[in-house]
Amino acid sequence: MVRMKGPGRILKIIGPGLLVAATGVGAGDLATGALTGSRLGVAILWVVLAGAFLKFVLNEGLTRWQLATGETLIDGSCRLLGRKFGLLFLLYFLVWSFLVAAALMSACGAAASAIFPIFKDPGSNKICYGVLHSVIGLTLVRLGGFRVFERLMGACIALMFLTVVVTAVLLAPEASVVLQGMFLPTIPKFGQGGLEWAVALTGGVGGTVTMLCYGYWIREEGRTRIEDLTVCRIDLATGYLVTALFGMAMVIVGSTVEVSGSGVGLIVGLADRLSSELGPVAKGCFLLGAWSAVTSSLLGVWQSVPYLFSDLWRHCGPGKMAERSSEPARERPYIVFLYLLSTVPAIGMWWGFSKMQKAYAITGAFFLPILALALLFLNSGRGPLPPELRNRPLTVVVLGATLVFFLLFSWFVIF
Repeated sequence: MVRMKGPGRILKIIGPGLLVAATGVGAGDLATGALTGSRLGVAILWVVLAGAFLKFVLNEGLTRWQLATGETLIDGSCRLLGRKFGLLFLLYFLVWSFLVAAALMSACGAAASAIFPIFKDPGSNKICYGVLHSVIGLTLVRLGGFRVFERLMGACIALMFLTVVVTAVLLAPEASVVLQGMFLPTIPKFGQGGLEWAVALTGGVGGTVTMLCYGYWIREEGRTRIEDLTVCRIDLATGYLVTALFGMAMVIVGSTVEVSGSGVGLIVGLADRLSSELGPVAKGCFLLGAWSAVTSSLLGVWQSVPYLFSDLWRHCGPGKMAERSSEPARERPYIVFLYLLSTVPAIGMWWGFSKMQKAYAITGAFFLPILALALLFLNSGRGPLPPELRNRPLTVVVLGATLVFFLLFSWFVIF
């Protein structure tokens, strides 16, 4: 076997982590970062780092469970909690899938139409481009395989990272102000909505249900042994570092120009304001980065979310539970759900992006405290993990804090 050296080996190690970053950053994250920066300034940058760290802890726990037991979190939860739990989660999962797919189609359509409109009516542009993005994503996932998907996602994250981060560097205040915002925890306007914005920003960093997809991506890379845990930790740390840098860049950009609105419309308005600050080239580059961010999210969801459905179907479908396939992307449940995911939610584009994004945020908010609770239970002393892989006291404290925090996040999102 030929061993890879240099950049090829590095990309092999951090590839799944970059997929987490590319999939977890979408239109909602862009808008939340920009709006929070506009209202609270760069003093809130530490919140992005905290959110990325909490998501890292959650995903590290998922990975530790999978490598130690050979089961995904869905496998373990359904086996220990029974088929009724699996059916309840399947119902939640179907609702979440519809909402996230509709929101992503709408976001891709709006971002593409801002760059190159075809029709005079913005709504027609959004729907046309949204459907086109979905069909192209379906084709790439169905015919291209995991390696093609991985390369495309790498290109998308490079484009979105460079354009947005370079824009932030050009607009950033003095380095001392940025460093203070990163490492001196304060919440400006605490009693005037500042706390709510800080909570929303933390919860929006790094995705929700899509965190479960990391386990399937490391299987595609052949990481199935507990000895792979160190590599996975490096991989996840890199992915969430990229996520944090991107989130902080959006806060910095938002802090320098006046922004308003919601969703992709906010990003388009922000790009217009950047044009007056840095010129039309900067506007075009920023829009291209925003388009890349939402497109990579769509592609990541199309490729990975059917994995979750396949696992749930194995446990909750009619008849005897099937054995896990060595090529799950070729299984009928994966293929059927991929086609449904990329077509049926298109009807949600007629409901408006802001409504879909809010509904998606609410459903996603419910998942994070459930995940923290599951990891506290599964990776505890009563679980099947060997002693050296169980939650350590510091991990228990962080997971407990994560549980409380995301319950708070759910409350703010809903009410």
